[in-house]
Amino acid sequence: MNTITDIRPSPLAGRWYPAQPKKLAESVDGFIQEAQIPKIKGKILALVSPHAGHIYSGPVAGYAFRAITGLDPDLIVILSPCHQFHPSAILTSGHQAYQTPLGEVPLDRESMDFVNRSLQEKTGVGLSEVRNDSEHAVEIILPFLQRALQNEFTLLPLMLCQQEPSLMRSLGEILAELILSRNALLVASTDLSHFQTAEKANQLDQTIIDGIQSLDPDYLYQAQKENTGSACGLGALAAVIWAVKSGGEAAAHILNYAHSGNITGDNTSVVGYTSAVLTRE
Repeated sequence: MNTITDIRPSPLAGRWYPAQPKKLAESVDGFIQEAQIPKIKGKILALVSPHAGHIYSGPVAGYAFRAITGLDPDLIVILSPCHQFHPSAILTSGHQAYQTPLGEVPLDRESMDFVNRSLQEKTGVGLSEVRNDSEHAVEIILPFLQRALQNEFTLLPLMLCQQEPSLMRSLGEILAELILSRNALLVASTDLSHFQTAEKANQLDQTIIDGIQSLDPDYLYQAQKENTGSACGLGALAAVIWAVKSGGEAAAHILNYAHSGNITGDNTSVVGYTSAVLTRE
């Protein structure tokens, strides 16, 4: 077995979630155990999960990861937005592994090469590797995966700096092929509306939730264009939906919704969060 020496250090531990392994494990376990979900029919191929600090979005994220407890995917593909500007279209990591206080998560070079090659053939755009990035929307998901899944897994992080529909549809089609060839789970990392009153956030976020429920990426893009709904990970949602739909009859199960005001008590400016699973018969 190859020794992993090139590890992306965590910029989030101690800031976005606890830095002590025991405290982090107990916190994440609590979020997962407190989530009460219905029985999910069909094979779970994808999750939707928020990516704020655990104290804010952890209770909502717990629902998605409760749904996959006991599953054993060997590849996790996390799609997230880019929260810092980068001129490339889609980023991935140039390291061998991510690190959290719960351990190392090795990157899956085989799937990375497949997606890169397929994207270049379909769109002329490939993956750009970055090192020592500060993107939180991928890493914030990892402790939940490390506690919910009992098996070891590899990771393919895809940070979407460009999220236009044509590129995301092509990416979704490529990920559909990956699902067929690998025991893979997709994760769309996204928050919903930002810095609205709680009342307004509920309205905007319900529009996005409706689009997820109906598995309709075009509806999601239209909502964002018309300012009737918003999600920072709109492209991640769209690509994951297209991936799951392209392989057969699919369904979405919305598991939970909340906003930051539920934690802070301040309903004048909130961020919305939802969790969901996408299944295929």
